[in-house]
Amino acid sequence: MTGSLPDVDLAAASRFVAASGFVVVEISGSRVTGHVDLGPDQHTPWGVVHGGVYCTVVESAASIGASAAVAERGQFAVGVNNNTDFLRPMSTGRIDVLAEPIQQGRTLQLWLVTLSRTDDGKAVARGQVRLQNVPLPGA
Repeated sequence: MTGSLPDVDLAAASRFVAASGFVVVEISGSRVTGHVDLGPDQHTPWGVVHGGVYCTVVESAASIGASAAVAERGQFAVGVNNNTDFLRPMSTGRIDVLAEPIQQGRTLQLWLVTLSRTDDGKAVARGQVRLQNVPLPGA
């Protein structure tokens, strides 16, 4: 993994995010990449990946990047809105995660996150997350 947030161990930071299977590969204030291996553990009773997995990955990728963007200011970013569209169903396979900012301001940021199948590059889900920049606890 490249880049990091001060004093944040992403692997230990959240069991919830870890349970989603999101593996972060690259972190910066202008880009986050990673992947998720999807399978039966993330399925609905009907055998397709639950949309909540996609929402979790979208929110996580945007939050990580937005927080990296403001870390030097003693801030982190919290999601205030997540709009995730589910574009095609999937049951198994790897998806690639790409998060990039659309707008980064003093108090708010807007990030676009695309989840695409690794094998053919087709988008599976796409989300926009609006985040608020807030002071780090104790800062």
